[in-house]
Amino acid sequence: AGPSWLTPETRGALAAADDLVGYTTYLDRVPVRPGQRRHGSDNRVEAERAEFALRLAQRGRRVAVVSGGDPGVFAMATAVLEAASAPEYAEVPVRVLPGVTAANAAAARAGAPLGHDYAAISLSDRLKPWEVIEARLGAAASADLVLALYNPGSRSRTWQVGKARELLLEHRAPDTPVVVARDVGGPGERVRIVRLADLDPATVDMRTILLVGSSQTRVVRRGDGEDVVWTPRSYPEA
Repeated sequence: AGPSWLTPETRGALAAADDLVGYTTYLDRVPVRPGQRRHGSDNRVEAERAEFALRLAQRGRRVAVVSGGDPGVFAMATAVLEAASAPEYAEVPVRVLPGVTAANAAAARAGAPLGHDYAAISLSDRLKPWEVIEARLGAAASADLVLALYNPGSRSRTWQVGKARELLLEHRAPDTPVVVARDVGGPGERVRIVRLADLDPATVDMRTILLVGSSQTRVVRRGDGEDVVWTPRSYPEA
């Protein structure tokens, strides 16, 4: 996200750090400061990146691990805390500073689709079996929860979105609204609202998050011609 979404706490921590560690794409969004060292890496080496940051901290460096969105939501906080649980890092202090999650950022751009109960599920089967993802999708869909689907696709994962759409259509109407939000807060931001039945996997990549409405989610066209998505806070009696 852009610098306007940084909290004052996070902005201060980034400014005070001796070293910045993170995925290169995220590091590039942090302003360059004299004397600060930047250690960029590929997006697929979370564990190695976390250990590298902890080793720097052991040497007395003030280290900030940079993560996109909120570090605690499908991001770097877990990797750092998991690595920090090893005995050799027991004395290294670790703080997790919250940020704006991708789901909340995308929801705000579209209106208020997360106004009622929702579930956040990653479609990436790199760290968990697809069978687990499928079971969780089915359970959340049958419970009529709005769904925030993280990591829906990439160059090497092209079929998951189609499978998820098929499964969701077993529980949701074809005209269920889906917010397709790409690069929210970035220079290539694009937010669209499509019908669940019309969701095209070819338009979805790793920089995209999907917000799938519940049976109660509504789309309203405002006077300016823009569609707004919202989910009522009340739910009809069973």
